[in-house]
Amino acid sequence: MTRRIRVLIAKPGLDGHDVGAKILCRALRDAGMEVIYTGLRQSAEAIAATADEEDVAVVGLSVLSGAHVPLCEQLREELDRRGLLKGLLWMVGGNIPRRDIPALQALGVGGVFPTGSDFDDIVAFIEQEVPA
Repeated sequence: MTRRIRVLIAKPGLDGHDVGAKILCRALRDAGMEVIYTGLRQSAEAIAATADEEDVAVVGLSVLSGAHVPLCEQLREELDRRGLLKGLLWMVGGNIPRRDIPALQALGVGGVFPTGSDFDDIVAFIEQEVPA
């Protein structure tokens, strides 16, 4: 029996729109993953603490506010402080302009999924990147 992939989906900052994040959680669950959803307005510290406590393989941020780069910088700092960066797949989705993708990748974000990305593509990406 293989272990189910544990995924944390988080809404950092003051962004109050979470419909897409909730639908993604459902798609990931339907694909057989174990999903932890943090709810709205989470700090980088709270997200990193939850990732640590829940022993997740994937952290996915949903950001629609346009503050994805500074929020990812803050989260990277917290994940690094806790020694969680190695072996963790980190993804960001939402209103992400193409011009910001290199900056996010430089921070260590493994997958960037702009608004409108297909949920099947996100599931396939996670399944490909996370060892069974």
